[in-house]
Amino acid sequence: MRKPNYIEDIEKWSAEFSYYWPVTIRFSEIDMLGHLNNTVTFKYFEEARIQFLRECGLKKEWGKDEYVFVVADLQCDYVQQVFYEESLRIYVKTVNFGTSSCDLHYKAVNEKEEIVFTGRGTIVQIERSTGRAVPISGEVKQAMCGNSRDQSEIPRI
Repeated sequence: MRKPNYIEDIEKWSAEFSYYWPVTIRFSEIDMLGHLNNTVTFKYFEEARIQFLRECGLKKEWGKDEYVFVVADLQCDYVQQVFYEESLRIYVKTVNFGTSSCDLHYKAVNEKEEIVFTGRGTIVQIERSTGRAVPISGEVKQAMCGNSRDQSEIPRI
């Protein structure tokens, strides 16, 4: 597997994931070549990210929260083809925190336990009414780390 620049040691990196969201490839998600369309992976990242935040006890009332996370950047690296009706697990983990931002990493694993694509992205917490970045509280950071790994291991940027 070609290693993306955000992964130093693939085995260590891969072992640090715990939370995942299961998906099965639908017919509407394949392209004319019969494999998963490259745009769909970003939808999978979105759904896994939302469910991850909910599992952390955050963002239960999306339309009412004063502070919300928005995506600042998102990247996907494709490792191998994925086909109709394959089942995947889309893993999410917290990697770094800034003052108002958080880096998340993603990996998709098929039923053979093979990594089929990976990804990374940054989310920023903003105040809904102003659109300005606001610091992520220690409580929110702790909640987000509970489904990744021990908070003391999460670097600060």
